[in-house]
Amino acid sequence: MSIVTSRLRSRLDAAAIDPSVHALRPDYRALLVAAEGLRPGPSDAAGERLLAAAEEGARRRFAGTPPEEHPHLAAWREAFRAFGAKPQRTRPSAEALLRRVAVGLPRVDRLTDVYNAVSVAHAVPIGGEDLDHYIGAPRLVRAAGDEPFETMAGGKAVVEHCPPGEVVWRDDAGVTCRRWNWRQCTRTRLTETTTRALFVLDALGPMSDAELGAAGDALVEALTQTSPGAVVASRLLTA
Repeated sequence: MSIVTSRLRSRLDAAAIDPSVHALRPDYRALLVAAEGLRPGPSDAAGERLLAAAEEGARRRFAGTPPEEHPHLAAWREAFRAFGAKPQRTRPSAEALLRRVAVGLPRVDRLTDVYNAVSVAHAVPIGGEDLDHYIGAPRLVRAAGDEPFETMAGGKAVVEHCPPGEVVWRDDAGVTCRRWNWRQCTRTRLTETTTRALFVLDALGPMSDAELGAAGDALVEALTQTSPGAVVASRLLTA
């Protein structure tokens, strides 16, 4: 095993899901994909092809059907309600993307475009974190209420605190993603300079392990195709 692969593997091995989250949703699983040697930059032709294909596929698959009626996305709405969130106001990330297909998905940057395309194609929430700004191990927990969450409001950097009980991803420095997969913090978000990243694919009962694995395979394929030479490792986190 190379030094790079060992480094990625050690980061994945340290990841954990708090028992309180599994008590809330025993069917929850997270597929973690860590990568180094990624090629960052602004949106480009490769990402455009992936996003355009995802948009076309979603238009056919959801023709006449609201995204929230998809079994996996409906389960995510139930999960949000279980910890007090209102999914009609703060939507699970995959649903939010699918609702934008009619007018076109956002073009953000090379790496974000890749994982957004996979998220839409497989109806699975996916988040991406810059490992160079990540401190310690990824943990999915229920917030105590004092964890800092760095974000933007009115064009200015602000620090928020989540209400106790909210399901959040966090590292040693604070919350990295609020409401399971709703919004990522500014500190660890992917940018046009990111070369090392952690991707989180969130699954509930209606999505089988095989379907989750297929989404992970599609992400790895897209990453290695758009970043030749990238090194990737993955881990499935379950109860």
